Amino acid sequence: MCNHFSLAWPWWFVGMFGLTGLLCSNVLGAQKRVRAELDFPPLPGYVVLKCDLHIHTVFSDGLVWPTVRVEEAWREGLDAIALSDHIELLPHREDVSTNLNRSYEVARRAADELGIILIRGTEITRDDPPGHLNALFLKDVIALRADDYREALRVAKAQGAFVFWNHPGWRQPDHQTVWYDEIEEAFTRGWLQGIEIVNGEEFDPIAYRWAERKTLTILGNSDAHDPMSLEFDPAADEHPPMTLVLASDRSEQSLHEGLLARRTAVYSRNMLFGSKAWLGRIFDKSVEIRNPKVVMVLGHSVLLQIFNRSPLNFILGGVGGESEVAVPEETVIYAGKTSLMEIKAARGAALGTRRIELPLHVANLKVGPKDDLIARWKIEVTFTSP
Repeated sequence: MCNHFSLAWPWWFVGMFGLTGLLCSNVLGAQKRVRAELDFPPLPGYVVLKCDLHIHTVFSDGLVWPTVRVEEAWREGLDAIALSDHIELLPHREDVSTNLNRSYEVARRAADELGIILIRGTEITRDDPPGHLNALFLKDVIALRADDYREALRVAKAQGAFVFWNHPGWRQPDHQTVWYDEIEEAFTRGWLQGIEIVNGEEFDPIAYRWAERKTLTILGNSDAHDPMSLEFDPAADEHPPMTLVLASDRSEQSLHEGLLARRTAVYSRNMLFGSKAWLGRIFDKSVEIRNPKVVMVLGHSVLLQIFNRSPLNFILGGVGGESEVAVPEETVIYAGKTSLMEIKAARGAALGTRRIELPLHVANLKVGPKDDLIARWKIEVTFTSP
């Protein structure tokens, strides 16, 4: 273990030293202390909060001090995190407090200092079924310590918690996510409101289908145990998965309301998962055609200039079928840049000026496990003869 120490570290970093096998100071020291601004454009009436609601610290089976988790979140451009340490799994009990509220208490001041919304949460950890469930917005984690997981869920509901099913296919045969009777009971009793469709690097399409069928809130989280830089490579511009919550303002209360109202999308590896309504709005607010009026000679092409104000590279392609204008099979519209898309006028198009519709599928915006978002752009075209 490294024992390097620098007085330049802020007050909240010092608490991690002296813990056997834990992160040493030069892990963060090797990185620039800068924030990645992954800003999605706001929608009318909403801000987009970027959240990781499933993270572990040394107060359960993680290897990171709570305040370090806060700075990691700040660096990744997050707005909110939940330190969801396990109730039943405390391997560092000889080195740290077994007070189940302690990780939140340790991180509280650092979160306030860096402007991170810190959610008090925990992971109810049982064998399958029912598996692992996260409870957020708790008042007291200790009260959830119970022999029967049903009692833990009942207490969570009494505290007004938002509960979701973590990595549901993790230990199921061939990751074929089964909707257990125990999960159905929790859902029916109002103890379960969400389901994780992305956990770390894993996307669970079956969990996505269960979310659709049961009208559950979808979430994507890192479930980080190691330092974030070991799980996701900052040199390769890899970001942990995030739950995007459309909230009325930047507050814990609005975040809670947005989760309950199912106003979420999941960001993972340059992909967005979510409902057609929300992904469509995010996409429409993200892109702008800078030259929406063009002159096209029949049989020839013209370039559209498309600005992308989101942090994603959108992958666009035509949907096929007959049209007056042909669209390329694939065009990448790069994040924060203006990209060119070459479109071509069909030789049989009628001459004159009119508004036409360009239907496009957005390959990395998924409105279902296999379904791409279909966007429909309208441009004004003047068709002329060669």
